[in-house]
Amino acid sequence: MTRRSDDLDELVRRVRAGDARAVARLISLVENDSCRLREIAIALAPFAGAAHVVGLTGAPGVGKSTLTGALIGLLRERDLRVGVLAVDPTSPLSGGALLGDRIRMEKHATDRGVFVRSLATRGQLGGLAAAVPQAVRVLDAAGCDVIIVETVGVGQAELEIVALADTAVPVLAPGLGDGVQAAKAGIAEIADVLVVNKSDRDGAAQVARDLRGAQALAAADESRWRAPIVPTTATTGAGVAALADAIGQHRAWLGSGDGLRQRRLARAASEIEAIALAQMRARLAAGATPAGLDAAARRVQAGDTDPYSAATALIDTAFGG
Repeated sequence: MTRRSDDLDELVRRVRAGDARAVARLISLVENDSCRLREIAIALAPFAGAAHVVGLTGAPGVGKSTLTGALIGLLRERDLRVGVLAVDPTSPLSGGALLGDRIRMEKHATDRGVFVRSLATRGQLGGLAAAVPQAVRVLDAAGCDVIIVETVGVGQAELEIVALADTAVPVLAPGLGDGVQAAKAGIAEIADVLVVNKSDRDGAAQVARDLRGAQALAAADESRWRAPIVPTTATTGAGVAALADAIGQHRAWLGSGDGLRQRRLARAASEIEAIALAQMRARLAAGATPAGLDAAARRVQAGDTDPYSAATALIDTAFGG
């Protein structure tokens, strides 16, 4: 155990020094649900909280990956270290990420101030991979000033990013019905910065109007941040500087009050809850035999008991209640 602890301490030391291979190794351990996950979390805990986490989300085809690449270039011009976690669909063959986002960001591959990593969803719903919170900590410990988390394009289910990011940035585009969908999903209410990408196309102005209309329907609260609507064209770089400025302004607004602390408290609570539920499922699976579950199912199907009572009995059996 001492040797393994020494190895982990050395790995964390190299991560703190910005060693890209060490960063990749530690994220791989996190992503593969290593038996050392608890040790890793303990080792990283003192170094978390310095980076600003930006969540880019949106439906397929809005240009998130191209926009992320353009934003990386702009942030590097401002001498900021950037980490990117591109959450990709899971390959049905390898179980790994399809790496589409990394292909679009290839021009930053030789920049020592940029670290790009794809993570596979592995069946996780909501547009994020389960490993993302710990992977964010790894990049934070590696000295990244800004960490961009680009989620899988699964539409309205991507509101999960709000619980993770300091600044949530939904990306929309003309021709996809995004303005109406944003109003329906409440995206305009939870966004910190709204982006209308491909703004050189017909219909972009209408998307912006729809978003302003959705914002107007929300209850007015002068104490709350009002998300700016930023038009961009990622392929040419138009509007990317304005987007970076808007993200910086939101960060400053969070830091001027208690907003950042409250947001990160909520993030920690959400992560703790997810870990606790995962541990409970594991203990339930270990303590409740398939035969016991089958017997409970037969009693429910026969009308001898109800599913709530059966579930309670199953939990009591598994946890010794």
